[in-house]
Amino acid sequence: MASISSSPRTVEEIFKDYNARRTGIVRALTYDVDEFYNLCDPEKENLCLYGHPNETWEVNLPAEEVPPELPEPALGINFARDGMNRRDWLSLVAVHSDCWLLSVSFYFGARLNRNERKRLFSMMNDLPTVFEVVAERKPLKDKPSADSGSRSRGSIKRSNDGQAKSTLKLADEKLADESYEEDEEEHGETLCGSCGGNYSADEFWIGCDICEKWYHGKCVKITPAKAESIKQYKCPSCMKRARQ
Repeated sequence: MASISSSPRTVEEIFKDYNARRTGIVRALTYDVDEFYNLCDPEKENLCLYGHPNETWEVNLPAEEVPPELPEPALGINFARDGMNRRDWLSLVAVHSDCWLLSVSFYFGARLNRNERKRLFSMMNDLPTVFEVVAERKPLKDKPSADSGSRSRGSIKRSNDGQAKSTLKLADEKLADESYEEDEEEHGETLCGSCGGNYSADEFWIGCDICEKWYHGKCVKITPAKAESIKQYKCPSCMKRARQ
């Protein structure tokens, strides 16, 4: 198992720490889920789920020192266990765990400069969140798919380092029929903000980063090649409002 600095300072060291802690938490909420579930007894005191830099996990009481050495995870995750659907409860723990992982990383990264922080977040953002894994929205190991990225309806997935990554959906791609049908069903009601036409997976679409409306590329005169160089897309309406 790779050794990880106890006090990570560089972007790479902080990312390794993040990834190791995340791996431990994902294991607790997936492979070791029955053990984790049993440890979170609502009759016990406030419990927290910790991920450690050696890729292990632990359910334990929060740190006693004030302020704590590191940001603390959500307190009392065990109390809601029996009052919720098991899957919903695990998803809730996963969301709180994602927040904790980010807080720990940016605690370590407080002294990084702006570009280093952007690079760190970009590296973390390339991994599925704990919630996405637990909710089965992404596989444990990323695979190219029709719905990779949080903006699956559109044609552009932007990483936080400002570089646009094309995730075009063309009918002639070798997509699984099931994924294709799910995409059509999920986004079939999406309308073009310009012409009002329905979403179609065999056309190029682009989403406005300001108003979050979606447009046919042809309606706003944006080609896939041109979209590659756009760091932040503003639709014609938002550009007009910005000039007023």
